[in-house]
Amino acid sequence: MLEVKNLSKSYLENKEKLEILKGVNLKVMTGETLAISGESGSGKSTLLHLLGMLDSADSGEIFYSGKKITVKDKGINNFRNQKIGFVFQFHYLLEDFTAIENVAMPMFVKTGNYQKSISRAGELLQMLDLYARRKHYPNQLSGGEQQRIAVARALINDPELVLADEPTGNLDENHSMELINYIHELNRSRQQTFIIVTHNKAIANQMDRHL
Repeated sequence: MLEVKNLSKSYLENKEKLEILKGVNLKVMTGETLAISGESGSGKSTLLHLLGMLDSADSGEIFYSGKKITVKDKGINNFRNQKIGFVFQFHYLLEDFTAIENVAMPMFVKTGNYQKSISRAGELLQMLDLYARRKHYPNQLSGGEQQRIAVARALINDPELVLADEPTGNLDENHSMELINYIHELNRSRQQTFIIVTHNKAIANQMDRHL
């Protein structure tokens, strides 16, 4: 499904070049669950941003289903919206919209059908035990609730690939395991591919592969 060849990325910090990723090679198969761990600053989040076409690499190539893709490709925004789901380390919820509206937003952008989007968002919130909080705004939700809202938003378009940066970082143990069980259920039933950055060894060890 996804192949990375010789990917490198650096940033300028105080006029000095800071090398974040160097010569990364990676293959991820359709329907695979992959955990990535490592020290802070080792480039895990940067790699997710590159894989999700949110940033461009200095060098190297990314192939999706055998086709080379870049941030500059025509239609890359539609590709990203329809094929990839993101769970960010920081939720990036829209403060002026309710929980259910935040979840529905990517589907509404894709389809233009508000009622269908809201209906599907409600289903996801029920699965994640958040339906009772659907009309609350982000500032009325706990950190863990906001994180689960972000997960639901990432899943609403049934993406082929889900990129998750510390998806259980703000969750207690029970909700963390519920979320991981749900990820496994989606993986089995829909063959969705998950790449998860996590410091939690117990969660990482439940994935098909751990780097």
